[in-house]
Amino acid sequence: MKIAILGAGNLGISIANGLLTNNMITKLYLTKRKTSTLEKWKNIPEIIISSNNIEAVECSDIIILCVQPSQFNKISNEITEYLNNRHTIISTITGLSLNVLEKAFGKEKHIVRSMPNTAISVGQSTTCLCSNDTGKSRLELAESIFNNLGKSFIINEKNMQAATVLCASGIAFWMRLIRSTAQGGVQLGFESKEALKMSIATASGAISLLVNNKSHPEEEIDKVTTPNGCTIKGLIEMEHQGLSSALISGLVSSFEKINKISIK
Repeated sequence: MKIAILGAGNLGISIANGLLTNNMITKLYLTKRKTSTLEKWKNIPEIIISSNNIEAVECSDIIILCVQPSQFNKISNEITEYLNNRHTIISTITGLSLNVLEKAFGKEKHIVRSMPNTAISVGQSTTCLCSNDTGKSRLELAESIFNNLGKSFIINEKNMQAATVLCASGIAFWMRLIRSTAQGGVQLGFESKEALKMSIATASGAISLLVNNKSHPEEEIDKVTTPNGCTIKGLIEMEHQGLSSALISGLVSSFEKINKISIK
């Protein structure tokens, strides 16, 4: 596949790492206004580093937009006339609706809106996808790309903001949970590095149980809790301190914020 990532910042580079690791490219353009930060990519044969977005578009079939929302108007004005029916446009721009993308590029263009997370750099992203009417024929293509970089879900656009909170911001929320359990381990007597390794391994094991057993979290909790035991004692205290309500409130607060900054 000939792919151009316009805006090779943190997310763009994460996507590039995933594409390269999974041998998904025949040619990959990485564009950035200041290319000095992309020096390490210059010696990879399949990759072209450039500040020329027009050249990248003309030489690619799939265009992945990874710029900031404030940069969208500038880049869309720059590349629109060079887009044609062969192109699939995949936008990762937070809060930018399909309506805005269609106004910029035209309803006849194949447009897919995506929201991956930074775990894409290790092939473990949770990516949500939706498209305009024309782009529905390219959704399978987009899904195949992101399924090779983790797990993708095709959803209704009305749920894209919620997906951004649950899956993209969710990486940070899960990191904070793991950090908290590691800090608790230190409080219980472990060295910090040892506690963090144990917390990561335990979280990974919990996820594997849910995936492999296709079970609900409460089913797995029931297997660990015994009457009047230490696990149920800990769970009750966590709930008493507001663990679940704090998590839900955090998600809702993040959702309210993203709706304020979305561009419809």
